[in-house]
Amino acid sequence: MLSGPASAVSHTDARAAEARARSHRRRAREVHSVGGMSKYLEEKPALLGFHMPAEWEPHQQCWMGWPERLDNWREGAFPAQSTFVKVATEISKFEPVTMCVSSAQYMKAYDWLHVNGNIRVVEMSMNDAWFRDIGPTFVRCDRKPSLGDQECEVAGIDWKFNCWGGPEDGCYSDWSLDVLVAKKVNGTFLILELDRLPRFSHRMVLEGGSIHVDGEGTCITTEECLLNTNRNPDMTKEEIEQELMMYLGVSKIIWLPRGLYGEMSREDGGDGGTGAPVGGRRKKREGGKSRSDDDTNGHVDNMCCFVKPGMVLLAWTDDELDPQYERSVEAFSVLSNTTDAKDRKIEIIKLHVPGPLYITKEEADGLVTLDESAKPRLAGTRLAASYVNFYIANGGVIAPAFGDEKWDQQAYHVLTSAFPNHEVVMIQGAREICLGGGNIHCITQQQPATP
Repeated sequence: MLSGPASAVSHTDARAAEARARSHRRRAREVHSVGGMSKYLEEKPALLGFHMPAEWEPHQQCWMGWPERLDNWREGAFPAQSTFVKVATEISKFEPVTMCVSSAQYMKAYDWLHVNGNIRVVEMSMNDAWFRDIGPTFVRCDRKPSLGDQECEVAGIDWKFNCWGGPEDGCYSDWSLDVLVAKKVNGTFLILELDRLPRFSHRMVLEGGSIHVDGEGTCITTEECLLNTNRNPDMTKEEIEQELMMYLGVSKIIWLPRGLYGEMSREDGGDGGTGAPVGGRRKKREGGKSRSDDDTNGHVDNMCCFVKPGMVLLAWTDDELDPQYERSVEAFSVLSNTTDAKDRKIEIIKLHVPGPLYITKEEADGLVTLDESAKPRLAGTRLAASYVNFYIANGGVIAPAFGDEKWDQQAYHVLTSAFPNHEVVMIQGAREICLGGGNIHCITQQQPATP
């Protein structure tokens, strides 16, 4: 039996906890509508019981955007659109898909996709089609917090988006439509399904491709991206960690030094094909720890991802002359010498990268210059190609194939072994997505199912 003083302390703690809970509920109710579409929450998600589920947990649907930028997608975007249709079609065999399309392209996309009863086409304007980065990060609450007049289980985080680097380093000069996508997704959910999906807004610049979680308290990211001065120069590493914990509901952040290697120029001397650089020689190694040369400054979703709690896939190469080798080795070292949020050692599965692959002259010539400040796609540029950049659907794994028979086949076997309860589908022609600067995980965003 408790003594008097201890009992008093217990009652005091209980009253304090209840007061904090009332404060959280009160602030959660202090919301306003954004364009009359979505409910905005002022409290931090973790304090209301929200967390970001692992990607292999059940989904309600998958969100995608439609590619149409002529300066990023070659030949009038037709090859990319064809590949996006393949991706959407395969995902729709496992879960519903919502494809967001501009008014100018709506009928074209509708004609291609409406025959599939599990794909919904909605009108939404974007500057480009990278839904992982411009769409909301969905979080779920398993204990149904009190949010005024409704019980909410799923909400979206609306991060600040600056086009992967802002005015100096971003991929194009105008991203004014992209910054509205996360808000519109919540609004679309309201309009079409007569429900409200609340929105947490955040001032921190962050793209969905820069984080991976295991659903049990662990997040993996890269220093190269989140600590880059073109993202959040006024925030320290510790401050960024705290925000990730408060918004994703995690307790452990694993920082990999860098993401996947990929060039922005032709200094590596590519012949523009899928293999040998000019003169049959390659630079030995990238050297140093400069920022990533891919569009994203080293997004983790092209480098490493969770298979399940305590197990990851890591982009790998055995070629010590490849600049990717140093990056993979240093990531392997970090992962081998840390534990996750549950204090488990991490099992690492190596997933060899293809190629190396390069943009061909024909591919580069198929682009139209629309924005002089947009990142150019030059012949001979090495592509940031990785099999880690896949999407986990309800019972399926949708992964890229690059036309590199040896490594495509090996990737299929590695993924099949890693996901024994999922059907692995390799998307032939995924190179078209890679030419635009990303891959399958980059163009998709899962919305978790309610508990």
